[in-house]
Amino acid sequence: MDHFAALFAHVTPTARTFFAGNLCETTQFAEFGYLHLLKGGALTLTQSGTADIAVSEPTLLFFPRPRAHGFTIGSQRGADLVCATIDLGSDRGNPISQGLPDLVMLPLDSHPTLKPACELLVTEGFADSDGRQAALDRLFDYLLILVVRHVVASGLVRSGVLAGLADPRLAKALTAMHEEPAKPWSLGDLADAAGMSRTRFAAHFRDVVGATPIDHLTNWRMTLARGLLAAGKPVKSVASQVGYDSAAAFSRVFARLIGHAPRDVGANRDRPG
Repeated sequence: MDHFAALFAHVTPTARTFFAGNLCETTQFAEFGYLHLLKGGALTLTQSGTADIAVSEPTLLFFPRPRAHGFTIGSQRGADLVCATIDLGSDRGNPISQGLPDLVMLPLDSHPTLKPACELLVTEGFADSDGRQAALDRLFDYLLILVVRHVVASGLVRSGVLAGLADPRLAKALTAMHEEPAKPWSLGDLADAAGMSRTRFAAHFRDVVGATPIDHLTNWRMTLARGLLAAGKPVKSVASQVGYDSAAAFSRVFARLIGHAPRDVGANRDRPG
């Protein structure tokens, strides 16, 4: 069972390479999530409110959300870097971003499973081949999935949906919801999927994920609905696809949770519902 399949299928994390080369001056970053791959040289990572971190070996630095940070370069050697902005879909409610640490720092010598993708990134980043930008972006997309996989498997996520997916029992219920959002799930159905009693399942789910099972299901449905509406799907069709018998019932829930009517989303702003 692929616990990430539905999450990645509906709100795909993406990366966009913006720098590959030798950095020789202090630089600041703030607007996006970021992946930075240090190939060689050394730098000091600075962040407001935390101690500076010296980085002097090949290392992957992952900022899953916008967070102001900077690199100070202290030697003439500079730092060889490949950098990308990332989008985990947090503005659309993608639960992949929930619970991730503000910074994930992965020295490559200690994480050999990341090395092949990182070596390909470095090769592409410091070459001048046709299709370089597309190749780098796709490699970063792949590396992003590897990093999320590693973070979950290593137990670095303590709460949220990714923490739930790291729990063998909760993962079964979460994956069922994510793969079949239109199904009329009850608490009993989800507890059965997890192989737990309803009482124990409800309590354990809330402790780990931070929401009730039904609230999570509703939020997931709204996440999918926002994507469908932005793609131009009619409100009535979207309501059916995410498990509502009527457009009116769906619209009430959507407006309550999202803060505006479904018709106000992207391409649907001027479409009849």
